Amino acid sequence: MAYFRVMTAQLEQIYRLLDKNEDWCILINADPDAIASAMALSRIIRSRVKSVTLARVNDIARPDNLAMLRYLRVPLVKWRGSMRRKMHRYAIVDSQSHHHPDFAGVEFSIVIDHHPLPEELTGAQFQDIRPEYGSVSTMMAEYLYSADIRPGRLLATALQYGIRTDTGTFGRNCTEVDLRAYHWLSRFSDTSLMTRILRSEYLPEWLPYFTRAFDTMRPCGRGSFSWLGKVKSSDILVVIADFFLKVHGLRWVAVCGVSGGRVISVFRGGFGNMDLGAVASCLFGELGGGGGHKNMARAEMALADVPEEERKELESFMFQKLVAAEKSQRSVKKSAEEG
Repeated sequence: MAYFRVMTAQLEQIYRLLDKNEDWCILINADPDAIASAMALSRIIRSRVKSVTLARVNDIARPDNLAMLRYLRVPLVKWRGSMRRKMHRYAIVDSQSHHHPDFAGVEFSIVIDHHPLPEELTGAQFQDIRPEYGSVSTMMAEYLYSADIRPGRLLATALQYGIRTDTGTFGRNCTEVDLRAYHWLSRFSDTSLMTRILRSEYLPEWLPYFTRAFDTMRPCGRGSFSWLGKVKSSDILVVIADFFLKVHGLRWVAVCGVSGGRVISVFRGGFGNMDLGAVASCLFGELGGGGGHKNMARAEMALADVPEEERKELESFMFQKLVAAEKSQRSVKKSAEEG
C-alpha cells in the first residue's frame, strides 16, 4: 500500500492553471490549518507563477496563532478589496466560498478543503474536497509528497501544528492518513518551535471573559449556550469554546458574542447525534452564513442585519435562534431516520 494517495493527476491539473505572468492570491480564514495549508500550496505553485500572496479575511488575536505566524515567519497579509485588481488568480484552502462574506464574489481557480460539500459545487476549475480528512494540512502533506517536495523546517512544523489543532491532538475526526502525515512531517519539523507555539495559549486580559462565559451558560436543547457580549476578537469565542470541550458532561456548546460589527456563534462538541455544522448553516438563514463539521462549526451575520427591535436583547435573540436551529435539525434527523 502506498504511503499516501498518489496525487499525480491532481498536481497536473493544478500545474495547467499556472502561468509565469500571473499573480496569485491564496485567500484564507486564518487558523492554524488554513495558514499551514496556504504555506504548502504556495510552496507548490510559487516557482511556476509570477508571485503568490497569502491573505486573510479575519483578524488574528489568539496568542498561539500569533506565535505561529511569528516563529514560523508566515508572510500573511490582511485582505483588502483594493487587492482584487492586482491579482490574476485566486485559491482558497480550508474553506469554501460560502464560509465567509469576504469570499463572496471572488472567483477561485483552486479550492482544497475538508469541510462538507455545499449543495452546489464551487465552480472552481480545480477542487479537492475531502470531508473524511481530519485536516487540510494532511491533504497538503500528500501533495508535497507526490510532488517530491521536501518541506522545510518551518513549513513542516506549520503542517504538523495544523494537523494537531484540527484533530484536537488526534482525538477528533482523526484518521490513519492524518497520523501518517504527521509522522512523515516529523522527519523535517522542529520540535522546539512546536513547543514554543503550544505554550502560547491565553492572555491575562482574556480571563474576565471566562467568568462571563460561566455566568451566562445555560441549557439550549441538548447542548449549552454561553453569551459573552462584545469581545475584542472572535478568537476569544474560539478559545472559550475549545475550553468547554474539556468539561465532562457537555454534549455541545455554542459560545456567542459580537465582534467587528458581526454577531458570531462558535460551536464545539458534537457528542451524541447533533450535527453542529448543520445547525450553524441554518442558524441565521439568509441573513448570514455558517457551516463546519459535525463537532466544530461557526456561524455569523452582520449586526446591522439584526432586526432593530432585537438588538436591545441580543442574548435572547441568539438563544432563541439556537433553540430553533437545534430543534429544526433534530426534526430533519428524525424524518430521515423514519424515512
